[in-house]
Amino acid sequence: MSFGGCLSVRTQLNCMTSGNLLQTNEAHMVQQPELRGPVQVGIIVSSSYRLIFNRGCTMDLVLDVADSYVLTPYVYPASWPEDGALRQILSLLVLTNLGAAILYLGLGAISYFFVFDHSLMKHPHFLENQVRREIKYAMTSLPVISIPTVALFFAEVRGYSRLYDNVDQSPLGWSGLFLSMISFLFFTDMCIYWIHRFLHHKLIYKLFHKPHHVWKIPTPFASHAFHPVDGFMQGLPYHIYPFLFPLHKVLYLLLYVFVNIWTISIHDGDYRVPGFLAGAVNGSAHHTDHHLFFDYNYGQYFTLWDRLGGSYRHPSALMGKGPMDLIRKLQGEGKRAGGGEGHHLAAKEE
Repeated sequence: MSFGGCLSVRTQLNCMTSGNLLQTNEAHMVQQPELRGPVQVGIIVSSSYRLIFNRGCTMDLVLDVADSYVLTPYVYPASWPEDGALRQILSLLVLTNLGAAILYLGLGAISYFFVFDHSLMKHPHFLENQVRREIKYAMTSLPVISIPTVALFFAEVRGYSRLYDNVDQSPLGWSGLFLSMISFLFFTDMCIYWIHRFLHHKLIYKLFHKPHHVWKIPTPFASHAFHPVDGFMQGLPYHIYPFLFPLHKVLYLLLYVFVNIWTISIHDGDYRVPGFLAGAVNGSAHHTDHHLFFDYNYGQYFTLWDRLGGSYRHPSALMGKGPMDLIRKLQGEGKRAGGGEGHHLAAKEE
């Protein structure tokens, strides 16, 4: 395949046994006879890679940037070529864990301090030390989730997906970007609905999904507080999509960030939804009812599959019967919202 195709730069470089690029670098080596062995090989590979890269063909964008500015000049020895499988796997493990932690803690903190209604912490179902427990559980699970995730990223890096670099490689041009974005949302929403519903099966629930339902009144930090198997299964559709359908690499990266923002947003306790969207978009009010009432609102972005599957429930918060309404009722009755019941539930769940 030509350099303009979908194979990664490093994969293509492995197939190059001759050609102007290597000849150019070999000639350069002849002029500098003191460079030999692993150092020489490293320089040839690195220089050839830069020449190809400058011609407009990229692979995984994050890995390219990390290699160019950090990993190649400061971390790996010259004897470890950028297209080496072991180096790529190690790099992807570090970058995936670092990226997941930054997105989770960074976006979660922004949502927690600027969006989340802290009055919800007075709800009877809000657990003792819940925020700390959510963060601890998520930060323990994310490194485990990253292991199978990196296997999929590695397959993408090696050119086995249908990711492409340039718009002119899209079968439909610019319109293809818009269509792939829409299809990505609907495809992943459909898959996550059925995976999520499967995780609620009585034979599966206690093994993998129950830990996420400990948080009956979730905060933004509950967004990634999953059992590792649960977290990977619900994230799998995002990684499967580019193996089945063409997708621009930059758009894929942007959608990956969007997915994390959305996952946090449906746990942020902001139940406001524009009236014309309340019946179609699965927002925080919908998902909070899923945490509270268990068998409803499995969807990720839309209510479509919940309606088709008979699991749709109109959000109680939009009917004056939500968590904040209960808090106000308890306060109006002179009862202390929060405390004992939540602590009892925490002990029971543990």
